Amino acid sequence: MAPEPVTQDRVAADDIERLGPWFHNLHLPDGRQTAPHHPLGDFPSVKWRQIEPFLPPDLKGRRVLDIGCNAGFYSFELARRRAQVTALDIDRHYLRQARWAAERYGLADRIEFRQGSVYELARTDEQFDLVLFMGVLYHLRHPLLALDILRNVTRRQLILQTLTSPGATDSDTPANIGLMEREALVAGTWPRMAFIEHALEEDPTNWWAPDPACAEAMARSAGLRVVHRPGHEIWICEPNLTEATLDAELRRNELRAIFPAQ
Repeated sequence: MAPEPVTQDRVAADDIERLGPWFHNLHLPDGRQTAPHHPLGDFPSVKWRQIEPFLPPDLKGRRVLDIGCNAGFYSFELARRRAQVTALDIDRHYLRQARWAAERYGLADRIEFRQGSVYELARTDEQFDLVLFMGVLYHLRHPLLALDILRNVTRRQLILQTLTSPGATDSDTPANIGLMEREALVAGTWPRMAFIEHALEEDPTNWWAPDPACAEAMARSAGLRVVHRPGHEIWICEPNLTEATLDAELRRNELRAIFPAQ
């Protein structure tokens, strides 16, 4: 009996299976999907639809940084808008998926894939018009440090999305409290962040769960200002050009101490 001929459809299906498991459900040009039964639905398309209206339809000439790019969904959407994209992820598995998919979409020439950590950006002089920081902050042991670093590389806009815990959505706290007034720290409007010592959803890299008020307060403390809230757990930020000089200098001095010039 003659062997079954190897078709392009069979090759594509084999590649998807070989490169799995997938966290991003990519809709490939041939109509296939990489994770059609994703527990979060058509993910991350659902997140993209929330942030898309806040992005220019044409990003030609703009430099974009996609941190924690995973299989590249956001990178591909931005490259289609003619941005020059730097896609960063620490996981080789996801970068293999992303490089494979970039070839399928014909977008490989617009995207530079890098393996590395957000902390490594502290040593770069690069600037990016748009930074996507989607689904990464809560995986970091030092989340405020990461935001400090990203403020330095963001020229125009940063989009923050993070897992949150139930709690205050707006912070209404005094500019200063006294040593004997610490009961304010457990008031309902005080920004809070839960520390996860072991695992959340069986993932030991889930370290933090800020409430929405805390996520915004952290962004402000890193020299950013929130300009839009397009959806649940998503904030559109831009550099705060009127930030207090002392705050900005303290942040720069801390980064220099942690990441001295090479």
